[in-house]
Amino acid sequence: MRTHRATSWPFLRLYALAFLFFSANSVLNVIVPIRSESLGASNTMIGFIMGTYMLTCMFFRPWAGHFVHKYGPVKVLRVLLIVNGTALLLYTVSGLEGFFAARFLQGVSTAFFSMALQMGIIDSLSEEERSQGVSLYSLFTYMPTITGPLIAFGIWEWGGMNAFSAVMVAIAVITGLFGYSTSIQNGSTGKEEEQSGAGMLKAVRQIVTQPSLLLCSVLMLTASVVFGAVSVFIPLYANQVEFGHAGIYLMIQAGVIVFSRFAFRKRVPSDGKWHPRFIGAILLLAAIAALLLSLAASMGSLFLYSAAILMGIAQALLYPTLMTYLTFVLPSSSRNVLIGLFIASADLGISLGGIALGPVADTLSYSALYAVCSGLVMISACFAIVYHRRWNQAAV
Repeated sequence: MRTHRATSWPFLRLYALAFLFFSANSVLNVIVPIRSESLGASNTMIGFIMGTYMLTCMFFRPWAGHFVHKYGPVKVLRVLLIVNGTALLLYTVSGLEGFFAARFLQGVSTAFFSMALQMGIIDSLSEEERSQGVSLYSLFTYMPTITGPLIAFGIWEWGGMNAFSAVMVAIAVITGLFGYSTSIQNGSTGKEEEQSGAGMLKAVRQIVTQPSLLLCSVLMLTASVVFGAVSVFIPLYANQVEFGHAGIYLMIQAGVIVFSRFAFRKRVPSDGKWHPRFIGAILLLAAIAALLLSLAASMGSLFLYSAAILMGIAQALLYPTLMTYLTFVLPSSSRNVLIGLFIASADLGISLGGIALGPVADTLSYSALYAVCSGLVMISACFAIVYHRRWNQAAV
């Protein structure tokens, strides 16, 4: 019987590990685009470099769910900590070509890390505590981004590559040591997944045969395009906005994400039911935020920072809401792999935010890029309501 609470000490250690692991990203998401631009990279090239990370996550996420299920989260965690440390060290000694390799390795480690921790949390908590656990995990992954962007700008402007290298080495060592001393609840392992007839290839096919998984994946994909476009291009776009500063924007957005995930963690639905108005409202916030970003270059910093607030609320609530819903409706025998596919859709969206929209920024402008994002999310909000009504009517 699961008696742990989402705020008990064992889970606080897991959240702290997530904080350490993702602290590097809060620095890299600022420095890598700026460093790449200084080396002569175009927006398209920067998009590919940044998108490689989440594109790799997308590819390995389902396999991560499979191996976490088979070998348990502890063994998986300890291997990936070594891979992550190698990636962070590679950033310090390489240029544009090395950035691709580092993003690839970091993507692999992130795919397995997030699956190991999230599956350990889900397998250890009761249904009543599950949404809080997922929300708190997500909260701690974003906490570094409150001050990380400003720290990154400080490193770049005053410390240069020497300070950047020292920070990456410190994060790699501290995360590795803390991770090896942290224990995670082991769920069921072995070959149950294959014996139940839900192997990897069959699980991949289920993304189009299960309406709930398909719907959540499409919504997460489109919203993540916006989130990815923000993380990749805001460090460059903010310079075009009067009184705009990328560090302040990212700090506001991250602060809103952390506050919202903590303040609303008990309001995230945890009843296994679909809430179309709630999800539609979240997507509408993201669409309005993207529209404000597209207007910020001409309207000023008020639009820029207002977008940060709305985008933060949307990003804080969408993922834990969809994730918690899927933990109830997906079959338990293949849940880990199928959730991996859902998270892979988020990874794909974030990567497309850089890879696919980088040429838009090169050809047109950043304002046009964010206008496209706004339209995409607005369409997905309508899709969330109309498509769900149709399958409900079909079920009747």
